[in-house]
Amino acid sequence: MKQLPRDKVQLATKFGFVMLENGEFEIKGDAEYVRKCCEASLKRLDVEYIDLYYQHRVDTSVPIEETMGELKNLVNEGKIKYVGLSEASSDTIKRAHAVHPVTALQMEYSLWSRDIEEEIIPLCRQLGIGMVAYSPLGVGFFAGKAVVESLPAGSFLAQVHPRFKQENIEKNKVLYIRLADLSKKHGCTPPQLALAWLLHQGDDIVPIPGMQQETIH
Repeated sequence: MKQLPRDKVQLATKFGFVMLENGEFEIKGDAEYVRKCCEASLKRLDVEYIDLYYQHRVDTSVPIEETMGELKNLVNEGKIKYVGLSEASSDTIKRAHAVHPVTALQMEYSLWSRDIEEEIIPLCRQLGIGMVAYSPLGVGFFAGKAVVESLPAGSFLAQVHPRFKQENIEKNKVLYIRLADLSKKHGCTPPQLALAWLLHQGDDIVPIPGMQQETIH
């Protein structure tokens, strides 16, 4: 970043998760914590401002108006340019947007995770909020390794995502085979077809790859 003009770099980062001593996570969104996290990120990244600052998860114990109010203050102070939310309900999005414009919403969206199509996507389009789709390959499912090979013993995926438990993998294998057959007809790989479908949903939807759980070839 130091080798590039700052205005040519779009820098996004998040706040909201606090790791506890027992290894579990706590979600925080109070005004004091928001400011503390932002200033700490600015210092670590050695930049004067963050382009897009997400609330990683909504703290339901704190009114979203308080969280957004502090984010608005940070915008006014020039420490961040735009505000993003992640995994927010439609009501939370409306309330947050009323305090300060929400620029981006990060939600899981892929061929097998489409529940946001009914309410969230139309609301975002109404309000002019861009969609950032995480896990566009279904947490790596459409890359096929869990289907055609087998997950390592004690795999993080199987622990965190029920879709990857062996009994569910067997059921979901049918979906992968259908996608694989269709991709052959189009002369591409299953991951390419899954991403092509997502990109076709609209210019306001941008898939974001996760390098730890998904690999795109």
